[in-house]
Amino acid sequence: MIVAVTAASGALGAAIVRATVALLGQEHVIAVARTPSKAEGLGVQVRAGDYDQRDQLERAFQGVDAVLLVSGMAAPDVRIGQHRNVIEAARAAGVSKLVYTSVQGPEDGTAFSPIVQSNRQTEADVRASGLAWAIGRNGIYIEPDVEYIETYEADGEIANCAGDGKCGYTTRAELAFAYARLLTEASLEGTTYRLHGEPITQSDLAEHLRGAFGTPLAYRAMSVEAYRAERIDALGPFLGGVIAGIYAGIRGGAYDQPSDYSAAAGRPHQSWADYFAALAA
Repeated sequence: MIVAVTAASGALGAAIVRATVALLGQEHVIAVARTPSKAEGLGVQVRAGDYDQRDQLERAFQGVDAVLLVSGMAAPDVRIGQHRNVIEAARAAGVSKLVYTSVQGPEDGTAFSPIVQSNRQTEADVRASGLAWAIGRNGIYIEPDVEYIETYEADGEIANCAGDGKCGYTTRAELAFAYARLLTEASLEGTTYRLHGEPITQSDLAEHLRGAFGTPLAYRAMSVEAYRAERIDALGPFLGGVIAGIYAGIRGGAYDQPSDYSAAAGRPHQSWADYFAALAA
């Protein structure tokens, strides 16, 4: 079996390459990247593949049995067309299976919703491709909160508009393990999986970070309006609105969903106690 992973120079794509190599061996995995030099350290064959260049993608997928499509980062209306380039190129190259990394989140009512809607459209396109398929809907990465610890420490708090809402966080490593399975296990085809760990509140997150880093940290709830204004002031209208939309989605329960991680991965998601204990160590 030969597997190709798109966007392999990115953090998630690279993690999926490594996890799939662990299952199949490096000779069975191809990294596809817009800038191949950025993926050379993965230890596998690297091919050029830009989501805007359908013919290049078709060449990249020659001899490939399964393609992992990592969702793009372009504007929602643009990424739908880019994803269709990947799907059409895979079909033309004789690929037999597609796996797509989609997202969870509110499908309407927030500034993040157009991104969720674009992912739902690609999900529909994957299902309609005529190929075998599997789809994962990723929870929210927890790594950015860990990477933001110095700012949290300086502020002495985590402040956002999530309130008491629970969020199904995950990690790139856990996602990569699940996607390697979705790529290689025929029994998992034809299903959409929500991929996240145990949902936790922002107060729970503050407690975990406090334990891991030994710093006083509390959670302060903000109104959606105040948090949106603060994020827009800091990050600009688009990104600030998107970030506020994610936390408004947490507040509204969009990320407090049953997880299908065990079904996809064949084992439970890493517990947050274990994850943060590893950070502390």
